[in-house]
Amino acid sequence: MTSKVSSPAEQADEVNGSDEALVGEQRRRAGDKEIRRLDRVIIRFAGDSGDGMQLTGDRFTSETASFGNDLSTLPNFPAEIRAPAGTLPGVSSFQLHFADHDILTPGDAPNVLVAMNPAALKANIADVPRGGEIIVNTDEFAKRAMAKVGYETSPLEDGSLDGYRVHPVPLTTLTIEALKDFGLSRKEAERSKNMFALGLLSWMYHRPTEGTESFLRQKFAKKPNIAEANIAAFRAGWNFGETTEDFAVSYEVAPASTAFPTGTYRNISGNLALSYGLIAASRQADLPLYLGSYPITPASDILHELAKHKNFGVRTFQAEDEIAGIGAALGAAFGGSLAVTTTSGPGVALKSETIGLAVSLELPLLVVDIQRGGPSTGLPTKTEQADLLQAMYGRNGEAPVPVVAPRTPADCFDAALDAARIALTYRTPVFLLSDGYLANGSEPWRIPDVDELPDLRVQFAAGPNHELADGTEVFWPYKRDPHTLARPWAVPGTPGLEHRIGGIEKQDGTGNISYDPANHDFMVRTRQAKIDGIEVPDLDVDDPDGARTLVLGWGSTYGPITAAVRRLRTTGTPIAQAHLRHLNPFPKNLGTVLKQYDKVVVPEMNLGQLAGLVRAKYLVDARSFNQVNGMPFKAQQLAHVLQEAIND
Repeated sequence: MTSKVSSPAEQADEVNGSDEALVGEQRRRAGDKEIRRLDRVIIRFAGDSGDGMQLTGDRFTSETASFGNDLSTLPNFPAEIRAPAGTLPGVSSFQLHFADHDILTPGDAPNVLVAMNPAALKANIADVPRGGEIIVNTDEFAKRAMAKVGYETSPLEDGSLDGYRVHPVPLTTLTIEALKDFGLSRKEAERSKNMFALGLLSWMYHRPTEGTESFLRQKFAKKPNIAEANIAAFRAGWNFGETTEDFAVSYEVAPASTAFPTGTYRNISGNLALSYGLIAASRQADLPLYLGSYPITPASDILHELAKHKNFGVRTFQAEDEIAGIGAALGAAFGGSLAVTTTSGPGVALKSETIGLAVSLELPLLVVDIQRGGPSTGLPTKTEQADLLQAMYGRNGEAPVPVVAPRTPADCFDAALDAARIALTYRTPVFLLSDGYLANGSEPWRIPDVDELPDLRVQFAAGPNHELADGTEVFWPYKRDPHTLARPWAVPGTPGLEHRIGGIEKQDGTGNISYDPANHDFMVRTRQAKIDGIEVPDLDVDDPDGARTLVLGWGSTYGPITAAVRRLRTTGTPIAQAHLRHLNPFPKNLGTVLKQYDKVVVPEMNLGQLAGLVRAKYLVDARSFNQVNGMPFKAQQLAHVLQEAIND
């Protein structure tokens, strides 16, 4: 991951809380409109699942990234393809936190809420701090629509929003009026109200507009009238902000010019970064990339993205089910490809037998698990970290598998390269544990130079590797590298390298079927020793003040934990932080690190899976703080918990 180092002043900006985003505010005037300078803002777009909130948020994010702000996003949408219109379960939202300095999370609470209907207002109002701005589409606040979500009286009229800065805007009416010359039906015109809202917010925060207009023309290239109608709605929203008296103030958030190392940056989501990481790994290994997969939320985007890149030697196979997907991937690994299968928790359960087969065959295979809430179908569009123990132990027999977890959306690129390195070097399946928060969230990513990427090339077996007692040279498929314990990778069709494969236990060296108890004991222990011997970097500890309490995390909790640690340190509270990339095997210095602290706190989006592993292996009284509500931690919440642990 590309680290971004911020100054103490910038770190203080992050810790002040989302309800204090006007810290360091500067004012100036442009014509009759006041312009205020902010250091950061959190905006949430919310509406019906058919209102285009994800597209609106994505476009605002893209323009914000091109402007040079640091940013972090949190899309939140229903699992249903089209939930009942106007209901609370049908609300879709997109939260964006952008700043002129280094930030780590999508923010705890929005400074600005754009509510497209009563359901969106009701579902999100509790998160908006008093004094926050609310832009409401008044056209949707009809009696029937309000009754659907339990409003007996209009919140726009009964005083319940008096503590907020409310901007009532008839978005639907204004959009239809702006598009009256396009010959669209009322229903068709209404669909562009999200572009009107995007234009208004783009004016409020001085976002670039050229990229959005270009995007709309490209998206609707086959329907130029629709493209121009959306652009007209977008421009009408901008002009409305410029001319209406209700919006007397606009805001500027300067680029985060000092937050990033020098380089070329782009906005990237976790799934896109992971896809690019897999492609980069295949190129660095000089192997074709093969994906055998079955669509499942929130992993499907990886299949969609990789299918676009046949020019890089990528082959994608959308199988009829999860088992077929991994079976095809394992066959590709046997055939000499960098093989990948993507899924989420329910799919891992179905793939477990074939993962065990890959352990027995000792072939490189990447198993990408984009975790979501469970059990069973659970919460398909919400996030969780509850597959760790499944990845560690969810197979019959002793079937150890390395586990790698990225920490941020951009870090998914590096994690994919790391997982590929381990799989190819040690001839083993590897779990890559991302989650829905990372998969759908986004942040700036520095595009690396090719010469920065690791060399992942491997040597296939080319001939005999063992001499029998009578001098005959033969090929032994399980004769191991003395350093890595990896067996040779023999591509089918290579003369003289024919060998038996299958799930029955192998004889050491020859690979012949063996039921011998001593041989089975040796093979089980050897496979475990191979995983235990994988080289991973030592755990880095961030402890500038000699703290007595350590907060240990893994995966997507990195952002909230780091933001919480910053908050505590600005109050003079010493606390140490460490974050695990490698969960199997653990870094060799982890035990030593843990025993240096009086208290160890492990925040996880599960019921304490890493904490249990740490307690069992290192006999350390690790304290769990757990959350399983389908949403990421909030920094303020974690800061409070960590302060209590320190004071205890």
